[in-house]
Amino acid sequence: MWEDQTSKKSIGEYTMEEARALDASDSLRHLRSEFIIPTEDDLRRKTLSPKDNSPIGAQQYPCVYLCGNSLGLQPRRTAGYVNAHLKAWAAKGVFGHFKSHEDSDIPPFVNIDEVAAERIAPIVGASASEVAVMETLSANLHLMMASFYQPTKARYKIILEGKAFPSDHYAVESQIRHHGFDPEHAMVLVEPADPKQTTVTTAQVLSMIDEHASSTALILLPGVQYYTGQYFDMPTITAHARSYGIVIGWDLAHAVGNVELHLHDWDVDFAVWCSYKYLNCGPGAIAGLFVHEKHGQVDSRAMDKGQDGFRPRLSGWWGGDKATRFQMGNRFVPIPGAAGFQVGNPCALAICPLLASLEIFALTSMTEIRSKSVRLTGYLEELLQQSGSQALDSSTDRLYTVITPSGASERGAQLSIRLKAGLLEAVMAELEAQGVVVDERRPDVIRVAPAPLYNSFSEVWRFVHIFKVACTKAYSGQGHDGKGSGASAGSEDKGWSQIK
Repeated sequence: MWEDQTSKKSIGEYTMEEARALDASDSLRHLRSEFIIPTEDDLRRKTLSPKDNSPIGAQQYPCVYLCGNSLGLQPRRTAGYVNAHLKAWAAKGVFGHFKSHEDSDIPPFVNIDEVAAERIAPIVGASASEVAVMETLSANLHLMMASFYQPTKARYKIILEGKAFPSDHYAVESQIRHHGFDPEHAMVLVEPADPKQTTVTTAQVLSMIDEHASSTALILLPGVQYYTGQYFDMPTITAHARSYGIVIGWDLAHAVGNVELHLHDWDVDFAVWCSYKYLNCGPGAIAGLFVHEKHGQVDSRAMDKGQDGFRPRLSGWWGGDKATRFQMGNRFVPIPGAAGFQVGNPCALAICPLLASLEIFALTSMTEIRSKSVRLTGYLEELLQQSGSQALDSSTDRLYTVITPSGASERGAQLSIRLKAGLLEAVMAELEAQGVVVDERRPDVIRVAPAPLYNSFSEVWRFVHIFKVACTKAYSGQGHDGKGSGASAGSEDKGWSQIK
């Protein structure tokens, strides 16, 4: 229906037929079938199941889902993994911790986190021993700072990006206070030199490190900035921090599964990430962390002499030596590597969606994923520029501007679009009414993230076409009122627009 109406339309010089040709030559196009794509009907109805009891995503007219930077779509393999775990628990009870099964790939419960660490290590550019699957991003950030933030009277500052995600800001501020320092003096914020700009340059970050090097204990930055989509120059910044002997950690919530990472080779001290965005593991999914191998060493001889023998940390049972774990002794000997930073045993059920998703990543490589992402987001930018040149309220004032850096090396999959003041609510309502899913950051920004594993060039074309119409309607006052008449309408306790 929608396709028939738009097949002969164009955005500037770009047509839907050309978008379909790009899809036909896409070497990763087969991976889209690995995901459940909600249909417009799925989004609109007030029940989980269709009236005819057909599977979710099976009806006609899939939505345009460009919100993987907020929550990735569900892989079709997820239900199988979760159900197999539940069956193993039901059939074996406590023996499920140690038994494998001929008819299932589910690892024994006690080893499932190790298997997940081995499979995610290539995605972050690390050895399996440098990765642990555990906790949530914020909890892991606190655990890492408990180990790596060791302030002194001379070196006590933490350099943080000024527009960091609030949970990072909260964690840093609370750690500073916990050590008896004042955040007003100990927290150094890197912000754009020009208040009208939304991004910071690598030169600004390096200059800030130069200025505060003698008093800085830790640097914490985002790999990809959540609001603008800016991809920081991680190797250059990390090398600069290391030249001063400053510990540096990275929040990779918007980078893991999105851009190529080489954490070990870049000599990153530590990193943390969540798994529900580009890793497609579901709301609040189990997170992960990286600890460089030089920080995960365990010196048993030193421990025998009464010395520490390992990096200080908040210790827990699951981080203890597996050979002696069930002897229930009170002498903590950590597992070498990142696993030694674990606290409690990770939820095996929560790891199952991660294993399902990592199977799909194993069908390709981050190099291939990133290559398609660069082309897909570049195509989105080209179309927006074509559309933007036609969507003006005067000869000089655009209805929207892209605030994400234009260079492919300076961004991930996401483009952040700033709308002219007052248009956001009506534009979002129109997009939702047309079956388009993106997210917003009030008062005037929408974030659009084509995920290369399941999004297509045709979907990007369709989004821009609908977005152009939505902007024009909103400016002319003909758009939706934003009160839930669109695709996400339903009996919500709190609407999406209120939450965001």
